[in-house]
Parts: sequence; structure tokens; C-alpha cells
Amino acid sequence: MACSRKFYVAGVVMLLCVSQSAGALAQSLTIRYGQAYSAARSIFSLPIAFALGEGLFAREGLKVEVLVPIPGGADNMIASLHIDSVVLTHVATPFLVRAALAVSDAVAVAAEFNNPIYSLIAKPEISSFADLRGKIVGLADEYGTISLSIRKLMELHGLRRGEFGARVIEGTSARWACLRRGDCDAVVLGQPQDLVAREQGYRLLGVSTEAVPDLLYTVTAVRRSWAEVNKSAVVRYVRALATAFELIRAPSNRERVIHAITQSTNASEEIAQQTLELFFKPDRGVLPRRGEIDIRGLSRVIEMMGEAG
Repeated sequence: MACSRKFYVAGVVMLLCVSQSAGALAQSLTIRYGQAYSAARSIFSLPIAFALGEGLFAREGLKVEVLVPIPGGADNMIASLHIDSVVLTHVATPFLVRAALAVSDAVAVAAEFNNPIYSLIAKPEISSFADLRGKIVGLADEYGTISLSIRKLMELHGLRRGEFGARVIEGTSARWACLRRGDCDAVVLGQPQDLVAREQGYRLLGVSTEAVPDLLYTVTAVRRSWAEVNKSAVVRYVRALATAFELIRAPSNRERVIHAITQSTNASEEIAQQTLELFFKPDRGVLPRRGEIDIRGLSRVIEMMGEAG
């Protein structure tokens, strides 16, 4: 627990820097941001995509280059920091916890998503959780929050481990493809793919927030050693991200946000609108208000990892 405590305290300290005056900006600095392969065409790319589209990083004197490390698992996001292919990275919190326990100096500097709404989507002929007994379900990494939440959801509805076949498939897009091919009987999908699936006649069995309502899902991470040398760059990055969240949340900016979603995910405007309504009508706490790190949500992730062994 000591390692995990160190990394979330470090993240909070880094966020406190945002409240300090930045002074005059230095000349434009190029920073390489790692985006998870699984998030690249999903709603989870929204904060960065919106900040880029609105010129918020440029306003802070930053040129942010978005790079996608070689696919093959979420652990690659932290690995990319250690081989210096990127200096900031998107990562799901369980993988940052795992890295911290392995003595990585990676720390969280901002939250990107808090409470993801993942849907368990099944073939049209499957009408209940009971119908999944003996069937194949496409899940994410076994010890990530997506799979842990969905397994809890299944248990709530009487479906236990071993009563169905689990196939680990990285990324919403890949799981959606498995369902469309018929190789999976049900899969876990985020937005916009879950809304598209329902539009096409696939069946919604339940959502992750029914079982686990409060999480810290994804964060921006950086190596502590790099951040100490480049504090100004980190503060400017976090300040731009905080502004992005404020603008995304403002009802007056809905059309701009819808445009960012359609551009980054290839979803239709109707699906993008439905996604925002899912998040904000009512506000389900999916997005942080200014990139702040929710310590209780992080503690919940650590607790879930402990429950899973």
C-alpha cells in the first residue's frame, strides 16, 4: 500500500501546482503524449482530442504530439514512459498501481475519466444474464477495472465465474468486432460502440456503474524524474486539460463537443449527442470537473484489485 500511496499523493501535489501563477510562457515546447490503442477511437480520447481541437495546449505554449504505442496491452503505456518514446501517457489506474508496486517512478498528474459507463451487450437472442451460461463473453484485461466491474455486475445477476467462457480482448473496437463476427455471444463496450450496437438490434443486459459506481478510471501519468525537471510543462499541460473539461461540461459548447466526438470516434452526430446525454442528463460523474484526482475513486480501484487477488 505504501507504493500506491506515494503515487497518488504525488499526483495531488502536482495538481496543486495548477493554482500557482505560471508567469510568462516559455517558447513552444513539444511533448509526446501516449494514447492507448484501445482508447484511440473511443470516447476515452475525448479530453485530449477536444483540447487539441480547441487549441488549448497551443495556448499554453505546448505542441502535443499524440502517439499510440505498439498494441498488445495496457502495460505498454507505462513502458513507453520508461523507454522515453513518450513523456506523458494515458493509462488506466490499475496499470499505474501495478507499475508503482514494481517500483516505477510513474505518477498521476491529472484525471481523464472517473466513472466509465461500460455496457454488457449481447446478441439479440440473448435476453438475460442467465442466457450467458456456457456462452463466450469478451472482456478486457482480467485485472483491469472494466473486467472487475463487469464480473461484479454478472454476480449481482446470479452469473458467477466459471459459468461462462471469458475471452480477453483489448479495446472496445476489437470486442465490438468479435460480437459482430459472432465469435462472442456478449461483449463489454464503451461509447460510442455500445450505442451503435443497440441501434443495430443488439441487446443491453446491464452497465458497469450498476455494480461499481465510483472509480478513478484513467489518468495522465508521467515519470516523476521527468516531471521534476519539466515542472512548467506539466503545469501547463494540466491547466490546458482543466480548461478542456470546463468547456466540455458547459451546455453552451455542446455542438463543439459533438464535433470533437464525431471527429475522434467516427460516430454520427446522433450517437455523439446520446453519449453526452448519457454522461450529463443527469451528471453521472463520468468526467472530472478540472482534471482533479479523486482519491476515494483511486482507493476503490486498489480495493477492487485486492479483492481480485
